[in-house]
Amino acid sequence: MAETSGEKSFDPTPHRRQQAREKGQTPYSQDLGSAVLLLVGAGLLWVFGARVSEAMIRVTRRLLGEAIEPVADSSTATAALLGLSAEVGVAFAPIFGLLALAAVLSSVGQVGFLFVPSRLQPDLARINPIKGIGRIFSAQGAARLGFGLIKVAVVAAVSCAALSTRVPAVLEAAGLDTAQFVVLLTDTVFATVFFVGLALLVLALADLAFQRWKHEQDLKMTAQEVKEEMKNLQGDPEIAARRRQVQRQMAAARVSQAVPKADVVVTNPTELAVALRYDADKMAAPVVVAKGAGVLAQRIRRLALENHVPIIERKPLARLLYKEVAINHPVPSESYAAVAEVLAYVYQLKGKKPPRAPRAA
Repeated sequence: MAETSGEKSFDPTPHRRQQAREKGQTPYSQDLGSAVLLLVGAGLLWVFGARVSEAMIRVTRRLLGEAIEPVADSSTATAALLGLSAEVGVAFAPIFGLLALAAVLSSVGQVGFLFVPSRLQPDLARINPIKGIGRIFSAQGAARLGFGLIKVAVVAAVSCAALSTRVPAVLEAAGLDTAQFVVLLTDTVFATVFFVGLALLVLALADLAFQRWKHEQDLKMTAQEVKEEMKNLQGDPEIAARRRQVQRQMAAARVSQAVPKADVVVTNPTELAVALRYDADKMAAPVVVAKGAGVLAQRIRRLALENHVPIIERKPLARLLYKEVAINHPVPSESYAAVAEVLAYVYQLKGKKPPRAPRAA
């Protein structure tokens, strides 16, 4: 039924996955990056917050607390402004640098290293208002809206839960001095941000799992798509089958011509068959003129019987010649002794003078 109805019931092939990746179609959750940045940002402010506060206090005192000298020209004002900016920048540099690193790692961790030049090209379809409205009111848009409402509800619930534990301390804040109040406020904000970040991280991981599942469903293939891909990658199956049939016919024809001229057929005894021919006046060593396994081995033995070619069982020699020697190639030198013994036995059966031993290479 899947083949006739076009149902996507087949898992995507590695080639289809690679094509989708090359087009930039990978499972990705933007919420995961946002949650990671929120948690990392809060942690960085906790670690470098004192340093940043001291830098801002120094800059503020310099601007407002010290006597302002008259500015002679614009270059002097520019130099002073650049000096203050550099001091603030040095204080914020570790935070911004580590945030950028966290953003890169959160993306690379989801999709790996991926560069898609086609995504840099302008696409007018993305700014088409009609298609934009269609995406908003589509099922996918409704799912994004529902997930967004869930995030808002979770953030509100976690924030209320985190702040509720601080209510007694907040009620007593009227009796604190400025430094103590700042510490209380900082602890409350960081605790709330931390728990909200954890909640968003859990939601983001769930979203990533859903995106990967949806990506897998989108990549699934119909039977026709699998067939077409195999045809494109490996060629038409019918043509390939026809090619194999022609190759078998050609091999059978070569066997039919070579085996009757062979001097001996070495067997395994039933799985393998290797036909050897040796002309001491023309050949430096015996030559494998035909070999085969299974059905082809049976054909070689049958042709040998029909043409009165001796069949000798030598299991190790048959395996070696079948594996190591190509058709119309001489046997290796390490097999000379075994082959010479077989040929001598064959010539003895025929009542002929044994051939001269193969010449070493």
